[in-house]
Amino acid sequence: MGMAFSMPGVASGPALGGAPCRRRAAEQQGRQAELVVAEHFRARGFTVLARRQRTDLGEIDIVVANERTLVFVEVKARGDFRRAAETLPPWKQARLLNAAEYLLAIHPEWRRDNTRFDVALVCHGAIEVIEDAIRQQ
Repeated sequence: MGMAFSMPGVASGPALGGAPCRRRAAEQQGRQAELVVAEHFRARGFTVLARRQRTDLGEIDIVVANERTLVFVEVKARGDFRRAAETLPPWKQARLLNAAEYLLAIHPEWRRDNTRFDVALVCHGAIEVIEDAIRQQ
């Protein structure tokens, strides 16, 4: 029998459909982390251009920009920073880069002198941003 867990305000367990409830809880945690990261960038002079941009090539969590720099941000929320950093294997990085290229093609107004892909790791409300974390090979 699997280990049970509970989060305040989130129902789970076999009778309530444990896996779907855990998925919803993880989704909710991810959305909250995205809000915190968006505010982190706003406080540093960036404007949020888009959130949760879904394409057939992948999903970009946040797109922010200031006058000179466009940043695509992948947000990872986990129990510790190391686990969060380990959730971006090469195939996932390739999907994110392809999705970013597609979004730039349909949003040429987003172009800036500098473009980078940051990864924001969120752990218990703390944020660690790894700038220019993903690059085209």
